[in-house]
Amino acid sequence: MTGLSPKVFLSRRLPDLIEERMGALFDCRFIGEDVPQNPNALIEQSRDCDVLVSTITDKLDASVIEHLGDNIRLIAQFGNGVDNIDINAAAARGITVTNTPSVLTDDTADMAMALILSVPRRLIEGSQTLLKDGTWPGWSPNWMLGRRLAGKRLGIVGLGRIGMAVARRARAFGLEIHYYGRSRKPAVVEEELDAQHWESLDDMLAAIDIVTLHTPSTDKTHHIINKERLALMKDDAYLVNLARPTLIDEAALVDAIESGQISGAALDVFEHHQKLNPRLLELARANKVVLTAHMGSATLESRIEMGETVIVNIRTFMDGHQPPHRVLPDRAG
Repeated sequence: MTGLSPKVFLSRRLPDLIEERMGALFDCRFIGEDVPQNPNALIEQSRDCDVLVSTITDKLDASVIEHLGDNIRLIAQFGNGVDNIDINAAAARGITVTNTPSVLTDDTADMAMALILSVPRRLIEGSQTLLKDGTWPGWSPNWMLGRRLAGKRLGIVGLGRIGMAVARRARAFGLEIHYYGRSRKPAVVEEELDAQHWESLDDMLAAIDIVTLHTPSTDKTHHIINKERLALMKDDAYLVNLARPTLIDEAALVDAIESGQISGAALDVFEHHQKLNPRLLELARANKVVLTAHMGSATLESRIEMGETVIVNIRTFMDGHQPPHRVLPDRAG
């Protein structure tokens, strides 16, 4: 490593302010067109660099990590999730991995509340009705009737930083807070949020009006919402997901909505990023599903904070210290 001026390769274009800061601090290599790099291009362009600044669009599996240049000692992920990186393979090569946690919390929680509102209150449907030809049939007692939020039960799967931020916002809308997670929160947290803990996810799903997912993607949470659990939900219930697409069996969700097993869903993440499931798109066109383009943390403020966190991780590492946001390998792996 070069010490004072490490060579840094950025796999995607970042906000101008962050690129300017990085360019002043490091010997940076920026890409031209802002598109995901294929594995071979990623390996080649970062070959003589000390640091790879990656994003969720970079699939850094064991094979890619094995072929990264000998100089690379740090993968500084621009993002909270690291599902795209084989952390154990990186550790085996002596490569440290960092991420940017915490900075996404408020923006993601805001977006979660927007989606929680969007389906029961038919917001997208109401907007599109006016956009068709600029007219509407006028108010009537039965026009665009949605469902009230106050008094409904919100079930949060994963009461971490984002889950708690959602709970605080949801309470202001009069929602009852229920949650399921790997462990029960201290009494002081439950009292602050007026939250009821459920030992069984199945039992909670059967009692909840709106389910929102805020848990990491792991082997244990893969398809945590599946055909069997969707069947437990009430037929007027809704599902919201801004976390990871792998948490839901998407085909089973489509079946459940098409059959009227549940009322609808709001999704910010999908199993097929390049080409969405046609059946899911049809449900969106029928106003049974709200789809947003992975916008949970998409604010300028969030992206700048993420970039600043990447810079801190790089500088700390290059100074010979443990970076504050190191992602530890799974020792059991």
